[in-house]
Amino acid sequence: MKKIIIAIDGFSSCGKSTMAKDLAKEIGYIYIDSGAMYRAVTLYCLENGLFNTDGSIQEEALRQQMRQIQISFQLNPETQRPMTFLNGKNVEERIRTMEVSSHVSPVAALDFVRKALVQQQQEMGKEKGIVMDGRDIGTAVFPNAELKIFVTASAEIRAQRRYEELKAKGQDASFEEILHNVEERDRIDQNRAVSPLRKADDAILLDNSHLTIAEQKQWLKEQFEKAAHASH
Repeated sequence: MKKIIIAIDGFSSCGKSTMAKDLAKEIGYIYIDSGAMYRAVTLYCLENGLFNTDGSIQEEALRQQMRQIQISFQLNPETQRPMTFLNGKNVEERIRTMEVSSHVSPVAALDFVRKALVQQQQEMGKEKGIVMDGRDIGTAVFPNAELKIFVTASAEIRAQRRYEELKAKGQDASFEEILHNVEERDRIDQNRAVSPLRKADDAILLDNSHLTIAEQKQWLKEQFEKAAHASH
């Protein structure tokens, strides 16, 4: 079967990444975590003092240093999950903290950051056989992807999932703070000037508010098989 590109877009905390990773693992594709790439740039900014005290970014400094930021993915042999590397260092754990989560939106809104990362992503996509999730994969990164999915769920349900995820990791979490973060990210994602979050015309809509993981997996697998056969 010919390899295709699968683009999964949607709102934050919809479980897009889990979904994309599971699908990639099941069909033997490479998973590209675009969110992790923006988180890695955010971590770079935090570690290199590129945030001002008011939370804004020293854009000029970051623009100069963008060329030195290389992001790659390697499979963890034990879990078979991709790990994110920033300039050769494994940063998978560090990019998942609340500190990075609360700084990532302004970084992702910078056009020169998006351009640089999209270039790195398109490079990775040349071989096909990839699954990628994010906000603008089907609209901006891989507009020619053979399968596009757009995922949504209510803000409350998404906040609840994120809350339970953090609790399970033993991290302190406040549901109100998370809900506020989810709604704020929706607002920023949908209203930003560069590649705002929107459903591509040819994307298939998936509202997973009330789906179990198993039902969702089944549905995804069917969409993949249809698309892979159709692309022959």
